[in-house]
Amino acid sequence: MSRISTDQVKHVANLARLAITEEEAQMFTKQLDDIISFAEQLNELDTEGVEPTTHVLNMKNVLREDKPDAGLPVEQVLKNAPDHEDGQVRVPSIME
Repeated sequence: MSRISTDQVKHVANLARLAITEEEAQMFTKQLDDIISFAEQLNELDTEGVEPTTHVLNMKNVLREDKPDAGLPVEQVLKNAPDHEDGQVRVPSIME
């Protein structure tokens, strides 16, 4: 029995704004059913006592200490701005 229907495939294609033909819907239904079957094989594994992981390798983020740093002088920042006024960068209005 198929784990996914052609109607479900068409619905997902519609949500993704994809136009698919009836033949493509049938083909994708078969392919997605095969993928789901393959993924369901993982349920057969005995994972009792296996600690959940987020990555297969023991990796840690090495971050520097978060210390405030002096920024650029206002004059230098404004030198690169195409338009500025009163010490601030001027941008086009997006609201009326």
